[in-house]
Amino acid sequence: MEYEKYIIDNIMSMSGKYTPYQIFTDWITLSAISIQNACKLIHDKTYEHREELYCNVAKKYSADELRILSNMTGALSLLLGDKMCDVLGEIYMKAGCGNKNTGQFFTPYNLSYLTASLIYGNQFNQSEDEQIEINEPSTGGGGMMIAIAQVAKEHGIDYQRKLHVIAQDLDWNGVYMTYIQLSLLGVRAIVVQGDTLMDPYRKGYDECRVFRTPAEEGVLI
Repeated sequence: MEYEKYIIDNIMSMSGKYTPYQIFTDWITLSAISIQNACKLIHDKTYEHREELYCNVAKKYSADELRILSNMTGALSLLLGDKMCDVLGEIYMKAGCGNKNTGQFFTPYNLSYLTASLIYGNQFNQSEDEQIEINEPSTGGGGMMIAIAQVAKEHGIDYQRKLHVIAQDLDWNGVYMTYIQLSLLGVRAIVVQGDTLMDPYRKGYDECRVFRTPAEEGVLI
């Protein structure tokens, strides 16, 4: 199956009542909350807040449509297993979600990969036995973090054990996209919603705006 085409085709076929942009946004919101809340053993206020958000988004869709959205997440997981790249960024653009009205576009992954190769390639040769800390102040869909993980892998480094990411973005779509992709790739990461300059991530940050990947939580998916 062509997983990317499957996802895009479903976004387009479901559009009508909602735009492709809204369907994409709802899909990644549901997927991110599903992954994060599945990692939580303690059902605290943050858990309940996210469950409420999930239900408010889910009630817009029929049972069959929710099943399709769930299958799309499964296809995304398989797609990321086949290739490391900013899959969600590519789907977002190919489904026609990026336009002047939304004001949101994503850097082509080949440029992110080139940048990561030029900046981090030599450093990875010196870091084989060290933890690699990456801070991303404007994560977008997580393409640069994925590219860094790919370059580390190509240098023989187990990025799932050695790489640790703190990524932040003002836009919730960027947070969800980064979180989902880094979760499915097994990257230890903390993904934060907020203005990095005015309100950078720190101890005591509002937990409703913080998503930790399963690898960061010590959970297998």
